[in-house]
Amino acid sequence: MIVQVALDLLEIKRAVQIAKEAVEGGVDWIEAGTPLIKSEGMNSVRQLKNAFPKNVIVADMKTVDTGAMEVEMAAKAGADVVMLLGNADDSTIVESIRSARKYGVKVMIDLISVDDPLRRSKEMESLGVDYINVHTGIDQQMMGIEPVSILQNICREVNVPVAVAGGLDPRSAARAVNAGADIVIVGGNIIRSDSVTESARAIRNSVDSPANVTESERSRDEEIREILMAVSTPNISDAMHRKGAMNRIHSCTEGRKMVGTAVTVRTMEGDWAKTVEAIDMAESGDVIVIYSGSIDTACWGGLATMSCINKGVAGVVVDGAVRDIDEIKKMSLPVFAGNNVPNAGDPKGFGEINSEIICGDQTVCPGDYIVGDDNGVVVVPGKRAYEIARRAKEVEKTEKRLYSEIQKGGTLSNILELEKWEKHR
Repeated sequence: MIVQVALDLLEIKRAVQIAKEAVEGGVDWIEAGTPLIKSEGMNSVRQLKNAFPKNVIVADMKTVDTGAMEVEMAAKAGADVVMLLGNADDSTIVESIRSARKYGVKVMIDLISVDDPLRRSKEMESLGVDYINVHTGIDQQMMGIEPVSILQNICREVNVPVAVAGGLDPRSAARAVNAGADIVIVGGNIIRSDSVTESARAIRNSVDSPANVTESERSRDEEIREILMAVSTPNISDAMHRKGAMNRIHSCTEGRKMVGTAVTVRTMEGDWAKTVEAIDMAESGDVIVIYSGSIDTACWGGLATMSCINKGVAGVVVDGAVRDIDEIKKMSLPVFAGNNVPNAGDPKGFGEINSEIICGDQTVCPGDYIVGDDNGVVVVPGKRAYEIARRAKEVEKTEKRLYSEIQKGGTLSNILELEKWEKHR
């Protein structure tokens, strides 16, 4: 069983170092990923081959035209396998194969975004390709699409070796082996790890002993909550292109993380009737999100907080003021607000529950996921929650890897080669 690491990075120096750590963990083949090739050109392939002369080097060219030329480029730079897109015209595939035979390299076809992967796999085999890669792209992965589900049928129908790629971790890599994969390609779960060698070793062990890997069944909501609880609000904001963060809202209970689905409340200045009525409507795991219209009069306090604990509410966010802050800090419920004051209003009953509101300058709809930590609060639209959670996890992986590189004596600017990537004016 072959384990291939995909170096989807922008800096060749980092790529070589990460590849060294991955090889120590049991990786066999090394892929110059498309972002790396676009960033560094064929020099990335040359440097990888010079650093790893005994390992197979894969150039993920994603070629769709001028196949013979691009195969020749990659082969002369030191690639052993050249990756082309399955959506390329047959004439491009055929010319690429002719060029590959001429220069002594192999051709792998990437089925990313192919409408009928099984049919195209059979066509590629008939044309004479060496490998087929069943690949779910990163953006597709974020939407919950994964490659193992279509792998088994392809492995049954073709005789060429089949690779699989797309967000694989030890569990899904083991499933891929059981489905018939010959090559397991792993990118982010190795290269963005703070311990590349250990992560590569975990993949190696899972593909060598797939029967020992256990599966756990989770609902989509459970998976979303688990991921959001594991990442930070800065990770989530980055995943949303720096959006989603509430303004003026801070933690009143430092050190407590909050994840849940929104029950929204709109009320008038100081009117706390609807805010506490929402507690009775909330279910376990919900977050009550309140727009109160005033930062000078509290609409929330210690009694309401204790009531939430009895209902299993996950947290409270108030665009306005809370009181009894000393009591709230002694309780287990995460509470976030814009201000804390001693005075409250009266329960007049104005307002509404579970309508769209604006809280901290962010639109919040019932069912949106609300995440709060010591950095603040972010709103994750319910319809995109799974995608955003997955993207936030990728942000976290990247940051963990950067932390580990900085701890070895680097600086952020130097590691990311920021000057190289500054926008030209």
